[in-house]
Amino acid sequence: MSIISTKYLLQDAQAKGYAIPAFNIHNAETIQAILEVCQEMRSPVILAGTPGTYKHIAIEEIYALCDAYSASYHMPVALHLDHHESLDDIRRKVNIGVRSAMIDGSHLPFDENVRLVKSVVDFCHSQDCSVEAELGRLGGMEDDMNVDEESTFLTSPQDAQRFIELTGVDSLAVAIGTAHGLYTKPPKLDFQRLAAIRNVVDIPLVLHGASDVPDEFVRRAIELGICKVNVATELKIAFAAAVRKWFDENPDGNDPRYYMRVGMDAMKDVVRSKVTVCGSADRLEK
Repeated sequence: MSIISTKYLLQDAQAKGYAIPAFNIHNAETIQAILEVCQEMRSPVILAGTPGTYKHIAIEEIYALCDAYSASYHMPVALHLDHHESLDDIRRKVNIGVRSAMIDGSHLPFDENVRLVKSVVDFCHSQDCSVEAELGRLGGMEDDMNVDEESTFLTSPQDAQRFIELTGVDSLAVAIGTAHGLYTKPPKLDFQRLAAIRNVVDIPLVLHGASDVPDEFVRRAIELGICKVNVATELKIAFAAAVRKWFDENPDGNDPRYYMRVGMDAMKDVVRSKVTVCGSADRLEK
């Protein structure tokens, strides 16, 4: 088993009409909880870390953990650089062994976004590393960045087509009405826009901000061409709530082997649900 590129996972999902769940990781326990479920359900999976995660645990250590877990669970693991903004940062992590990177230039003007993404694509493709980019801008909180509602904008199908032609990117995150974090009111997803994008581009499409989105919305997005579904906030909330409850019930408790397992089990429930919604169960090659 090994650390693999997401390119091959997403191509299979696109061909067969399902999506790969991408779960944000933060430490060994979150990695283990996700992989326990995905092994049990025979689901391919993407483990995504933001720059903040790689500051919390060094890339060398996360890579070693994922490589070891891949062998232990007898399944390939796609370790992904989520919402990275620097070619130099991506280059350093790819040289360590990562084979999937998202370069986020969505805050830049179109031409600058293209130049940044193209520079990352040129390097990453020489290392068999797949590249995801984002066009359009989601609101909400991602890592240390907070994007207010006035700064969000949806993806133009025509711009998406041109962007892919100019950059050669492998997958594209599109803004169709989702946001990072949880929602104060039900999200309104622009499925007509998603269908229009799918009609003019042929690479896998990515849905960011899928935490707290109704399952039926996610399934509809997958039907319309979404091949990767990102989940972060729901995992953190489930983990934290379970640990908090454990301490309420065990005020003198102090053994992380007990309370971390309670948090992991709560996280596993979320992972099972998302794997089911994505339709990715029993997709791993035996």
